[in-house]
Amino acid sequence: MDFLSLETPYCTTTLAVGAFSVLLFFLVRWLRSHNKALNQVPVVPGLPVVGNLFQLKEKKPYKAFTQLAYKYGPIYSIKIGANPLIVLNSTPLAKEAMVTKFSSISTRKLSNALHILTSDKCMVATSDYDDFHKNIKKHILTHFLGAKAQKRLRGNRDGMRDNILNRIKEQVKTTPEVPVNFKKIFSSELFGLSLKQALGSNVQSVYVEEFGRTLTNQDLYQYLVVNIIEGAIEVDWRDFFPYLKWIPNKSMEKKIHDVCFKRDAVMKALMNEQNKRIASGKVLDCYYDYLVTEAKELTEYQVSMLTWETIIETSDTTLVTTEWAMYELSKDKTRQERLYEELKRVCGDEDVTEEHLAKLPYLGAVFHETLRKHSPAAIIPPRYVDEETQIGGYHIPKGSQVAINIYGCNMDKNRWENPEEWKPERFEDGKHDPLDLYKTMAFGAGKRVCAGSLMAMLLVCTTIGRLVKQFEWELAEGEEEKVDTAGLTAHKFHPLLVNLKPRN
Repeated sequence: MDFLSLETPYCTTTLAVGAFSVLLFFLVRWLRSHNKALNQVPVVPGLPVVGNLFQLKEKKPYKAFTQLAYKYGPIYSIKIGANPLIVLNSTPLAKEAMVTKFSSISTRKLSNALHILTSDKCMVATSDYDDFHKNIKKHILTHFLGAKAQKRLRGNRDGMRDNILNRIKEQVKTTPEVPVNFKKIFSSELFGLSLKQALGSNVQSVYVEEFGRTLTNQDLYQYLVVNIIEGAIEVDWRDFFPYLKWIPNKSMEKKIHDVCFKRDAVMKALMNEQNKRIASGKVLDCYYDYLVTEAKELTEYQVSMLTWETIIETSDTTLVTTEWAMYELSKDKTRQERLYEELKRVCGDEDVTEEHLAKLPYLGAVFHETLRKHSPAAIIPPRYVDEETQIGGYHIPKGSQVAINIYGCNMDKNRWENPEEWKPERFEDGKHDPLDLYKTMAFGAGKRVCAGSLMAMLLVCTTIGRLVKQFEWELAEGEEEKVDTAGLTAHKFHPLLVNLKPRN
């Protein structure tokens, strides 16, 4: 064999490796120079060690972030303790992060409290975008939140609205001088709806072995909803100083673990009752029955967590939107009467139904304007940046954390005229399509868009329509000034109290 023929493959390989190395060298240099050429994210000045923590002392970070955006622009970097955080405060930036750059920043960063409460992301809403998330989202859309599921579960929503109206009518008839506590009535009926869709019935009581007593429906609401919401906003100082995570924070950990223990004990008792029912041959059209039948790949605890997730999420954000909508309409008689005239014109003497919604543009505008001004989820939890990327022409380094301030997007003065004003007419000017559920960013966008947007729209809009068509709404004395929200949430701190007068 010729000597040259032995050497040729080696020479060819060597040249190829050399050429690739040179190409890689220039590519790395180009990327570095390109990143340097990109705008660097503006940095909000802070203090040593604590960074910008004192600027967030009001415990309403979404409002503080929005004020900073007015000064530093829609994208900036702050330091919360030892954690640098890039905050996005405009719709174009938010959409870019959630859609086109999603693969670069898809990993959730949860607080210590949320890690415990969600059993390390064992929920559709908090899990990372992985095979587990895709699988459980498929289940929840198939049986619970998809378009076909909404048609099948229609009777549950209609029954809830009937119950609300009957309770209000009874109070107005028997004690017309006493203001109606709207939150008390609406939240209890909404919780009943969540139980019916999750477990097949509005459970009135259940014996919990770990407690050694029988819990009432009101107890269930406390353990499955209220305590969890309060726990979710619990602040752990180690979230801000991760290098000190080895130092125990026993009081905080005990509080959150106690909330989880009670929730899990209640869910275990509820599931035991459902298992007895199923074993007896009685099958109901509910999410739990679907999961134990169709989702064989899930563990018993995962089934418990996913069933509970539908209960708390149905009971939470829908309450926020509906209560604030009725507050704004009660305060603004002119817009309330405009909505009533539309309802009367379209529906006549009939009750408002979900079929009417497409013909009620002003009702849709009321819904979207409430979502804009009173964003139920004011901030999307931070995400890790897994690779070098850019957003809005700014260089976002690998290892950064990005938070999307939905409240800030909806208070952007460059996009919304007089954003502090509640003005449904802004959705009638042709710039914003009332049928577009995602224009206010309240439901997110892209692959992680909220799966419950259709259910929320059907439930809230039809309920508002029926309430306004049946009654004239007026705020009780002193209610107009009660606009505080509870903790880090968008929940109205003071329950809405109203004076109601039946129409006709």
